[in-house]
Amino acid sequence: MVIDAHQHFWQYDPIRDAWIDDSMQVIRGDFFPEHLEPVLAANGVHGCVAVQADQSENETAFLLDLADKYPFIKGVVGWTDLRHPAVREHLAAYATHPKLKGFRHIVQGEPDNNFLLGDEFCRGIAALADFGFSYDILVYPKQLTATAAFVKKFPDHRFVIDHVAKPDFKTGALDEWAAHMRHIAQSPNVYCKLSGLVTEADWQHWQPEHFEPFLDVVLDCFGPNRLMFGSDWPVCLLAAEYSEVKEIITRYINKLSTSEQNNIMGGNAISFYHL
Repeated sequence: MVIDAHQHFWQYDPIRDAWIDDSMQVIRGDFFPEHLEPVLAANGVHGCVAVQADQSENETAFLLDLADKYPFIKGVVGWTDLRHPAVREHLAAYATHPKLKGFRHIVQGEPDNNFLLGDEFCRGIAALADFGFSYDILVYPKQLTATAAFVKKFPDHRFVIDHVAKPDFKTGALDEWAAHMRHIAQSPNVYCKLSGLVTEADWQHWQPEHFEPFLDVVLDCFGPNRLMFGSDWPVCLLAAEYSEVKEIITRYINKLSTSEQNNIMGGNAISFYHL
């Protein structure tokens, strides 16, 4: 089964979604399951994991409502305030929903590069495992030092790094990023999503080979059993069609065994998210 481990839905709101600036007109609109379902079918994708794009409890409720209505949405990564004093009570309530698989915070937007190591945040993270939830790590390369220390604190938690931590595809500079990723990958509980590539590259002029040195690094350090394909639809539409995004990964992993390819294209997501 092919699973898209990372995509989004939203009803566009110009105030809430102010991050969608004038250069992003193509995604200034509504993106719902009825828009994605035929795209997945056309690309041989059987299901997806819907990931939060807004940091609110309303966002989590919105995604869970969609997941209840559309069977192809196999899981949801929502948001809750992990620093809240009553976080355990909130998680207990969420644990009653079978399609809620984990949580994410937009750490890349936090001014403190050590946000992940904050005491209140870590108390919330510590509670996730008690309810069977995973955590998606969304960071920039400058936050990878803290990320490495963070994952070491929780060796029994399921973590996945979104978008290969957004390295600098435009310049091709990878040494510092690669060193951090190799260090983080030493923790066997950490996975990595092959997602968000084209939007971190030159939108108009990227080529598949631009990503290969970076993909070589994560394949080498995480291995084929801890990597997941994700489209980052509809954000990917800024730079590529869904089919092009998928082809970057399928073309790259073609050198692997059939079972390893199947794991990256769905099996690992099923295992990690308990789909």
